[in-house]
Amino acid sequence: MPTSIVTGGAGFLGSHLCDRLIAEGHFVICIDNLITGSDENIAHLAGNKSFRFVQYDVTNYIFIDGPVDYIFHFASPASPIDYLKYPIQTLKVGSLGTHKALGLAKAKNARFLLASTSEVYGDPLVHPQPESYWGNVNPVGPRGVYDEAKRFAEAMTMAYHRYHGLDTRIVRIFNTYGERMRIEDGRAIPAFMSQALRGEDVTVFGDGSQTRSVCYVSDLIEGIYRLMMSDYTLPVNVGNPDEVTVLQLAKEIIEITGSKSNIVFKELPVDDPKVRRPDIKKAQEILGWSPTVGRGEGLRRTQAYFARKLAYLK
Repeated sequence: MPTSIVTGGAGFLGSHLCDRLIAEGHFVICIDNLITGSDENIAHLAGNKSFRFVQYDVTNYIFIDGPVDYIFHFASPASPIDYLKYPIQTLKVGSLGTHKALGLAKAKNARFLLASTSEVYGDPLVHPQPESYWGNVNPVGPRGVYDEAKRFAEAMTMAYHRYHGLDTRIVRIFNTYGERMRIEDGRAIPAFMSQALRGEDVTVFGDGSQTRSVCYVSDLIEGIYRLMMSDYTLPVNVGNPDEVTVLQLAKEIIEITGSKSNIVFKELPVDDPKVRRPDIKKAQEILGWSPTVGRGEGLRRTQAYFARKLAYLK
């Protein structure tokens, strides 16, 4: 039974990854300080002999007894609301946290995967974005705390790979959605879902013409698992290239929820990307991966989760 560590394992993506690894026969050690993660996301794993939870801040030295085969470094605030609320913590987990996780991988001779992001491309001047694109990032803007933390994390990961010979992987995650997203997450789909289900106005920033490419969570986890088990060490985009405007996304969610909500427009946040779409040729060629869950089906599954969650909170 291989042992895998998932930092940020109580988060949206981390908890789904824990489920997948256990299903693949791994013993999973989930590490999370619960700043933005939730023990509700892993409550169903309580008592599972293949799972262990450690509440801990990975910006400190990480000690784990026994052998470790794989480390998935997912610890980080990931939504604009979170990294604007926790700017220093975001920078620290991207720098110090990545350094500590890489140090553990080196000590255990474990394979390491960094959860990076499409935000390393910033507000892109190239569309769609291939891995060869270096990005258009404002390092001193409000989003810079997340963008630059992840860019630094990629550089640190490659330094450990080249200097120490560490076996590393880097996944650049594009917009992902699904069950276990927080209601107050702040990103488009949970915001639109919760507003529509409550019958509130649905808030679209700017004129809604900016685009996003949204990937259902099970597809993303499949791509990440395949990357970790591959032999490829350079960054790989994982996301769904099915591009949609934010306004169209809001309209689809209002229709799926059967809501009477109106759409209202507010000022576009600083440095908000105008376009976002992954070039996934590498993932297709190297991993044999492509997304399989269409946007309509994924949104219906997500709507059912949010409806249950909101009913529970009443």
